[in-house]
Amino acid sequence: MLITVSGPAGSGKSTLAASLAGELGVEHISGGDVFRKVASERGLTPLELNRQAEQDDSIDRDLDRRLRGIARERDALVLESRLAGWMAGDHADLRLWLDAPLQTRAERIADREEKTVETARAETEARAESEALRYREYYGIDIADLSIYDLVVNTARWSPEGVLELVLGGVDAYDPDGDEGPLSVTGVSYEF
Repeated sequence: MLITVSGPAGSGKSTLAASLAGELGVEHISGGDVFRKVASERGLTPLELNRQAEQDDSIDRDLDRRLRGIARERDALVLESRLAGWMAGDHADLRLWLDAPLQTRAERIADREEKTVETARAETEARAESEALRYREYYGIDIADLSIYDLVVNTARWSPEGVLELVLGGVDAYDPDGDEGPLSVTGVSYEF
């Protein structure tokens, strides 16, 4: 089963994806890991590559092409990134979106990155605006359109263990034979 885990920064994507993959006994591939691999291949740090990506759209497109290729080629996997649901498209068996209120996400980011909540909040808002513009420009994706997702979870309502339990319940209840069809990913312009 190919499951995607998407959501904004600080929503708990990495935490859930790693735990879910462990419980299901499948590999977890993170868009962040792929990004770090691209940086290494180019002899750059992730921060240097991120700065270059702001001026060079081929970097984002390379990452997205790789994620789409992984989804096309693999079927037992938890694939995690902001656009994993969109990039995997109809290759995914289940597409999950995690979210939490901005303040909660800012507090989580501030804690893990050892910065003030105010700084984390401002950076998170700026990053989200920048990414939303790029996704629309590159592919015609409206990141706020959650209609492609099978399950949307507000991770502020449950502990990480509770989110995992909730998602595992959905995975366990999923019956491919009774599946009347996922919402197709349409209107997206992939160039790869």
